[in-house]
Amino acid sequence: MASLTDSVTQLPGVGSRTATLLKKLGIETIIDLIYYFPHHYEDFSSVKKISELIPEAPSSIEVAIWQVNTIKTHSGKFLTLATLADSSGTIQATWFNQPFQEQTLKRFNNLLVSGKPTLYQGRLTFINPSYEGDYQKLDHLHTARLVPVYPQTAGLNSKWLRNKIMFVLKQFETEFNDDLTANLREELSVIPLKQALQQIHFPEGFKEVNEARGRLAFDELLFWQLASLNRKAKAEGSKLSVKLKIEASHLKNLRLELPFTLTQSQEIAIGEIAQDLAKTSPMNRLLQGDVGSGKTIVATAAAFLCAANGLKTLFMAPTEILAYQHYETVSKFFAKLPLSIGLQTRTRRINPDAQLLIGTHALLNLNVPKDQVGLIVIDEQHRFGVEQRQQLREKGQNPHLLTLSATPIPRSLALVFFGELDISTLVELPSGRHLPKTYLVPRTKRRQAYKFIEGHVRAGEQSFVICPFIEPSETAEAVKSAKQEFEILKKVFPKLKLGLLHGKLKSGEKELTLTNFRNQGFDILVATPIVEVGIDVPGATIILIEAAERFGLASLHQLRGRVARSAKANFCLLFTESEDPKAIERLKNMERLKNGFELAEADLKYRGPGQVFGTLQHGIPDLKIASFSDSHLIAKARLVAARLVSNNSLKARTILTTSPYKQRLSVLHLD
Repeated sequence: MASLTDSVTQLPGVGSRTATLLKKLGIETIIDLIYYFPHHYEDFSSVKKISELIPEAPSSIEVAIWQVNTIKTHSGKFLTLATLADSSGTIQATWFNQPFQEQTLKRFNNLLVSGKPTLYQGRLTFINPSYEGDYQKLDHLHTARLVPVYPQTAGLNSKWLRNKIMFVLKQFETEFNDDLTANLREELSVIPLKQALQQIHFPEGFKEVNEARGRLAFDELLFWQLASLNRKAKAEGSKLSVKLKIEASHLKNLRLELPFTLTQSQEIAIGEIAQDLAKTSPMNRLLQGDVGSGKTIVATAAAFLCAANGLKTLFMAPTEILAYQHYETVSKFFAKLPLSIGLQTRTRRINPDAQLLIGTHALLNLNVPKDQVGLIVIDEQHRFGVEQRQQLREKGQNPHLLTLSATPIPRSLALVFFGELDISTLVELPSGRHLPKTYLVPRTKRRQAYKFIEGHVRAGEQSFVICPFIEPSETAEAVKSAKQEFEILKKVFPKLKLGLLHGKLKSGEKELTLTNFRNQGFDILVATPIVEVGIDVPGATIILIEAAERFGLASLHQLRGRVARSAKANFCLLFTESEDPKAIERLKNMERLKNGFELAEADLKYRGPGQVFGTLQHGIPDLKIASFSDSHLIAKARLVAARLVSNNSLKARTILTTSPYKQRLSVLHLD
């Protein structure tokens, strides 16, 4: 007999073609099929007489078949028409381009039919309804109940999935091992696993759906909590070859020599990092903070403490522009401190033997003795692949790791997926910096927006114009591209100097364009989102973003941070061609919310973490059935996971090795 971990091809009626279709849905094993949960439910539980039917109201009827035939229309299409009757009257059911329905229907005398009756050619009609025959002898799966509807793919519909899932639930019911004891289930107020799986697929009502979701969501959250704690235990199990010595005088000198006063949260973060550096296990800390909150300075302070111990720091940035900007910024602010600084990119090499070497992917080709590298800093780590991050870490012997992110991670997300990380958060902006006033501008006010920009440029200020694409997109014809907009704006602003910046330019061209803009050689820079991260142009006070609906809220927040670099009044103007109310509602958050954490939370609700942060690179999948909004359930799962781990429970290891979510660990490189 097949087991739950076997391929779906072990099920009757599942050949290689069907297996290929199932794989598109992420279903490869029998257990994958069981954990393929409904997207929603159609409520056809109301069984009515034909005379009681209401247009567009989901309903079911018990009927006899009076007549069925198929006709071919003038356009060559087929219509299968059936006259259905009960004691109260008759109704027609119509199937489009499904001629096989005639022979199928003729097999039955009586039917249970479910759907939404609609007015068609002046008569109340069922269009493409679901039906089952001999309803008194069958367990209803498709009619007269709460009917599960699954995400589908061409060639594989919900009816097929319902039949196969019911078969598996019956055939394998003795194999569903419950990892939660009866006492723990009672403590958590959750139902047994076998009952939950039955109810999530074939519930009697929405009460049963909610009970099942509660149990299965807890299991999912518990698995991710255990996986996170397991990763943390592995990281803490490896020892550093050198324990760093942190002197109070080092931190005192740092504060005295910096040309500005650190914010309170910068002080706290540096203190937390210093404590980590003094431990025997390598630091694994995420430093997150809003746009312009001063993360680079905190990271450089950590490098300064490493240098005081005779160790190097490798600081990897996602682009050459950003790496060079970090190099300039750090060189300026740390000029009076005993910290040598170098740059390593594909096109530039400055002081390669420096204590702090800032660079791009070029750092991966660096030859340096492993025992000299004490700290790895990765800026915007989600922009690097898993292998690249690991390659950089291998430049040292279990070096400390500090990752930086200007996309703040919501607390709920951090609790679920980042339990192995220690997190420091910068919550305020340095003195003199403030976020721009943001407006979602109606398309009717575009001319006024251009006049607004021109007025500020005449006053000596500068502006960004951001477009989502470099060139016109074949799949999004109406969306403006940077090259197109550059040509248009040269006509709109004939007396102003415009520059163009995008990813297809060579490194030297990008740097020259940005340097010219920073030195006010351009009044307006038309660019792609290449400027999203860290680009610092103090003279820029306005950013206009085209097709804003194509960006996540976190990206829009990053982009508007490009004009939050000075004490002047700053502005962010959002344009959209979308008329979708949900898209407008989402963008309106940019006017209302100024905090990156609040915007990240909002993005989670609208799009899910996989879309917001990038599933494969950032290691944040969308949850299958749990929700990030269920903080109470997250807290419960965290407590139970911590209890299992602290007791060195065999159950914790069993869950990690047998869970249906285990495959997602390896896909996301989290195992």
